This record gives sequence, structure tokens and C-alpha cells, in this order.
Amino acid sequence: MSADFDYELFARIAELGSISAAAAKLGMSVPMASKRLARLEARLGTRLINRTTRRIALTSAGSQFRDDVVAILNAIQLAEDRLVGSTRRLSGTIRVSAPTSFGRMHVAPYLAPFLEAHPQVDIEFDLTDSFVDLLRDGVDLAIRIAGPCPASLAACVLAPNRRILCAAPAYLQRHGTPVSLRDLHQHKALAAHGQSPWRLAGPEGAVAFDVKSAVRTNSSEVVRELALAGLGVALRSLWDINADLASGRLVRVLEACEGLTDVHIQAVYPANPTPPRRVLALIAHLRALYYPAPPWDRP
Repeated sequence: MSADFDYELFARIAELGSISAAAAKLGMSVPMASKRLARLEARLGTRLINRTTRRIALTSAGSQFRDDVVAILNAIQLAEDRLVGSTRRLSGTIRVSAPTSFGRMHVAPYLAPFLEAHPQVDIEFDLTDSFVDLLRDGVDLAIRIAGPCPASLAACVLAPNRRILCAAPAYLQRHGTPVSLRDLHQHKALAAHGQSPWRLAGPEGAVAFDVKSAVRTNSSEVVRELALAGLGVALRSLWDINADLASGRLVRVLEACEGLTDVHIQAVYPANPTPPRRVLALIAHLRALYYPAPPWDRP
């Protein structure tokens, strides 16, 4: 095995945070992987990884070397792609993370055409409402509904994220319809953990409305179900409730107010000069679904 393989081994260890996981990925034994890592450190004259019984951590030299090695490996892959040509088939695994509701409603149903077009690509698709650490968890692509991402990540905006205030007709019949933001203080509000305050834009400009949810929950899907059940007023994204608005199960309240527009639906991936072509292809596939007008925004 060549020095290039040692570089790939080290990059995998840094990516996966585990010598055993990297060894399995590259089809070699753990003792052999440990031995080659030790030889690489001896050849470089510096320790790249601090080992403990529970985890590994890159040294400062290891972090710098990781960045350089990944850039080198990406450059090699890019050179091969250019030589073979753009008709080369995409292959490999794409590890994708997405918010639970959005992933279920607006990503999963549209993966089949992508996989049919690229039969040598595999997708690992995990749903969570928490922000994953892409580098630590080995995630290639995360769908996030958020503002600007950190410098260590690159982002492509897939669609705007319009949010409106809404409630079930039965709730409004019992409690009346608010006509101003002040009226909201007399109503039951619904929000998941981390969704307060509501940051709204209205006739008086941007305002922050502190929310004490009628039910405490960590699930955004539960908030939607509570609103449908007539328990209170919620701030929801159009991608989440457009069918409920169309059917009349929910109605918009305070139409002059919306959530601030500084939050977008984004595809986020580790920043490097040459991202994997399969990841860029999946981003392009998703963007074509939602751009220039996402289906939930169309009449």
C-alpha cells in the first residue's frame, strides 16, 4: 500500500472519528490501520492523533494535516474526473440529514428519480430536528432551515421559508380572531422548544413576541397537530401547512404579519475546494424541485 493510501486512511479516521470505522470503510483490519497510522506519524515526525480508551482527537498538527490531505485527495479526484470526462458515472454513498417533517414531506418522496438516474449512488437518510455536526458525524449533506451557516460549511439556498400565523377555525370560533399583535397576548400560543420568541415582520416593523406554549414539546410536528386540533395559534412554515390551508383545516390570522425572511431552506455541506460530485448532483436535484418557486408557494 502506498503513501496515498496512508493519506486516505488518515482522512477517513479524521472524518469518522474512529480507527475501527475507518478500517472497516477501507476494508482492512484495525491492527493494520493502527500500524499504518503509526508509520505515517513516524515518517512525518509528529503526532497526528491523541488516542484515549473512548475516542480520538486530532492534535493541532493533525488538524492542519487533515485539511491539507483532504484538499490533496479532492484535487486528485477532480483531476481524474476531468480526465475521464463529465460522462463518468456518479458512485459512492451520500450521508444526508434533514429536519423530520421537511425530510419526510419534501425530500424522501423525490429521492427515487435521483437514485434511478445514478444507480451506483447510495443514500443514508437520517431525520432529526437537531443540528448535526457534519464533520464529527460524517454527514455529507444536511438540509437546514436556518440563517447564515458557519465558515466551516458551504451552503446553497434551496428555497425561501415563509412562515405565517395560523389557527384552526374551531379555535377562532371559541376565542375570537386576533386583529393585532397585542391581541396575541390573550390567546394560547403553540411552539416547540427553541421556537420562542417569534420573530415577526409587520406594519410596525420587526418585533419579537415571547411565546409561552400551551403545551411544551420538542417536536415541531406535534405543534402542527396541536394547531389542527384547535388548541391555539402557531407560527408555521408554508411548506408544512399549505395543504391544511387549502382544505380549510387551518386559516391564516394577522395576515399583515409573517416570520422574518432571514431564515432559508438550505443545503449545507463541509466547505472544501472540490466537493464530491455526487453531493453537488443531489443538491442540484433538490434545487430543481424547489426553485424558482417551491410547490408550497404556488397557487
